[in-house]
Amino acid sequence: MSYAELHCLSNFSFLRGASHPEELVGRAADSDYVALAITDECSVAGVVRAHVAARDRKFKLIVGSEFRLADDLRCVLLATSRRGYGQLCRLVTRARRAATKGQYRLVRDDFLAQAAGEGAGEGSSLSDCLALWLPGLGPDSAEASWLASIFPGRLWSAVELLTTGHDRRCLATLQQLGRALGLPLVAAGDVHMHVRGRRALQDVLTATRLRTTVDRAGYALHPNGERHLRPLARLQELYPRELLEATLDIAGRCAFSLDELRYEYPREIVPEGETAASWLGKLTREGERRRWPAGTPTQVAQAVARELALIAELRYEAYFLTVHDIVNYARSRDILCQGRGSAANSAVCYCLGITEVDPARMSLLFERFISRERNEPPDIDVDFEHERREEVIQYIYAKYGRERAALTATVACYRAKSAIRDVGKALGLALDQVDQIATSLAWWDGFSAIGERLVERGFDPASPQIRKLLKLVSQLLGFPRHLSQHVGGFVISERPLRELVPVENAAMPE
Repeated sequence: MSYAELHCLSNFSFLRGASHPEELVGRAADSDYVALAITDECSVAGVVRAHVAARDRKFKLIVGSEFRLADDLRCVLLATSRRGYGQLCRLVTRARRAATKGQYRLVRDDFLAQAAGEGAGEGSSLSDCLALWLPGLGPDSAEASWLASIFPGRLWSAVELLTTGHDRRCLATLQQLGRALGLPLVAAGDVHMHVRGRRALQDVLTATRLRTTVDRAGYALHPNGERHLRPLARLQELYPRELLEATLDIAGRCAFSLDELRYEYPREIVPEGETAASWLGKLTREGERRRWPAGTPTQVAQAVARELALIAELRYEAYFLTVHDIVNYARSRDILCQGRGSAANSAVCYCLGITEVDPARMSLLFERFISRERNEPPDIDVDFEHERREEVIQYIYAKYGRERAALTATVACYRAKSAIRDVGKALGLALDQVDQIATSLAWWDGFSAIGERLVERGFDPASPQIRKLLKLVSQLLGFPRHLSQHVGGFVISERPLRELVPVENAAMPE
């Protein structure tokens, strides 16, 4: 007998999940699970790291997301295909764009509009998603009936037996409701951590999210440590066999992998009648004539030809054209800009005006910039003068439209000082003590220096309270804390961006 976990939050459900996606995948694989669904709350942010870990382990990953509607109806959606993934991203985008940065709002009308295919784009409906209803302690049959109308033949009632004292009653109630509504049941775990030992950290995260202490959090904390990836033998003790088998049926219907995603560059960067390769060649030759009016030096011409050939082989032409277009706009408006970093090793970048390192005067190493072996796009960093960067941002929005262009999000992660502050507050330490401990570490100190610094400040590292603090801080280091906004990195796509990745509001207007 095996099992697939279909409801699992990683630490990308900020301040809820207490394990990294990689830890969850590793634990599920080691426990002989058939598959694992990462279902972060109104997000797919955790699935990239989970995907890499699952691919390395040759383990099946299912992409999904958990949602709580404004009326407290809760459900999990799972993508069965590339189209289903696009539908999931659209729904996350709809919910995130309806709220301020970091929040989301979803009402039943939004669900109905999405399910009906409002927007008329391919993938607008929810036809390629499976749904798990997450009932409360007093299951509402009206909720189940409503979801069944949205997901005909694709809805299950999730039975999450977490040894809280209500398991028998919960199972009996859901079985009775399932028979009345023709709604199948499936086992699920509401997983928040890969092992039981993360429970104390999960409590700290909950207290931090609620801006209180663990002692005062009360019923907001989970009553036990059952929300981890439990051994198969334990699951067999808790669940009827048919509920465990239902997880395998659902996992078998979910065939999507992130490997299916393919990036498509915007077409408008290439004029009618040209290809990306021909247009990049023309712009490069124009740049050569501008840079060397008396004729391109032989070694430079050879370098340009070699670079263009490799760029064409790796199909990176559109990327160069996109950066050239943005730099060209900035120069036309007298906005100071300068390419830097490894791009300075490219003669093509010099010809396009992106960089200012003359290959005729310098010995450039193009392989530092692009190599066939690395098999990844080059990194062209361009600095724009700070006071006028917003003009460039608005130009990109205007050129490609807000449906196809968005600023990149960055993940703010816990470092030693921020982890000490949040853990210390959650454990109820006095604020002045928390501040002393946090400020004891200099920026050049690693966390390993904390013991020595605590002694210098008069703390006893061996005291139970301090030992608990340090243990939890060590677990929290590197955890994602929240999403932040990149200062100028953009994602631009040919098709609506929300079918490739969810989009949410930034903090600043426009």
